[in-house]
Amino acid sequence: MANITLNDIAHSYTGASDNPDDYALKKLNLTWRDGGAYALLGPSGCGKTTLLNIISGLLIPTKGQVLFNDKDVTNLPTEQRNIAQIFQFPVIYDTMTVFQNLAFPLKNRGRTLEEIEPRVIELAKMLGLENDLYTKAQHLTADAKQKISLGRGLIRQNVNAILFDEPLTVIDPQMKWELRAKLKALHKQFDFTMIYVTHDQTEALTFADEVIVMYEGEIVQVGTPEALFERPEHTFVGYFIGSPGMNIAPCELKGNRVLIEGHEIILDCTYGEQSASAKIEVGIRPEYLSLAQPHKKGMPVKIIKVDDIGRHKIVRVALNDQEFHVVMPEFSGMTGDKASLVFDTAHTNIYVNDHLIAGEKP
Repeated sequence: MANITLNDIAHSYTGASDNPDDYALKKLNLTWRDGGAYALLGPSGCGKTTLLNIISGLLIPTKGQVLFNDKDVTNLPTEQRNIAQIFQFPVIYDTMTVFQNLAFPLKNRGRTLEEIEPRVIELAKMLGLENDLYTKAQHLTADAKQKISLGRGLIRQNVNAILFDEPLTVIDPQMKWELRAKLKALHKQFDFTMIYVTHDQTEALTFADEVIVMYEGEIVQVGTPEALFERPEHTFVGYFIGSPGMNIAPCELKGNRVLIEGHEIILDCTYGEQSASAKIEVGIRPEYLSLAQPHKKGMPVKIIKVDDIGRHKIVRVALNDQEFHVVMPEFSGMTGDKASLVFDTAHTNIYVNDHLIAGEKP
């Protein structure tokens, strides 16, 4: 296993250029510690698979260095990096049995059957494949085939890192939960360095100790799942994390006062003066908004829609032309389509040109 360091990495599929827009992966610096569980999270086309392929050696970056334990591996081929990579679709041998598939990476490295067999049986039990060990892979379901693919990546115990490129895409929802739990258990047991690429926030937040959020070729935040939820450092993170995502609304900012559609909120912090051309927005999670009876404290809003999703209600309201989502455990005692929208100011964030800014406590 290894610490993985990326120094000034950038990549353009059309070659070196002085134009930042030509780069699918913008300049970034990042270090993954030995034994950590990480997720690269972002929408399709944001650069996460490009970054993973640079780490694995499938791509040589246009600029920068890749270091494994301070050794420069930027130009080394994949087979010399001692990594395992698990892809979106199963990569297995259909004519081999489950046992033969799982054993293949070890057999290919000259291990004896006495060394291979206990490791294969142990891993098969962890993945729920013990009853199919001597069944040919071609007779198994897509779920089972992807389990084999996961097992082939996990079978070696001395790899520098295990890289997962959206490995649960073909798995049904219930099995996804089970396999994520198994991966977490395997990580705790063997302390592999794991990097998991996904566009699914649930996968990322339940798998990783630390999540790297990417947007348009850049890393916009690195943090724990709690930090991404509570203090998104970029409006994209606020929008992308959470269901529904953070409410983000244009506003005017004057010290500790925010004006939204002409209505004022007094904040817990004071903010400095911003450029006249700056885009200023307020961000708040739906969980930190509440509704009161009309004419109570808060902003006068119109109730547009109420979605009952079982454990709570999602209420969509409009403040003039600006809409907000409110998450409420109950939605009772409200009559008509009018209400007052109340902000929890302790969880209200201010963004300038999409980036979170810090205020000063009085």
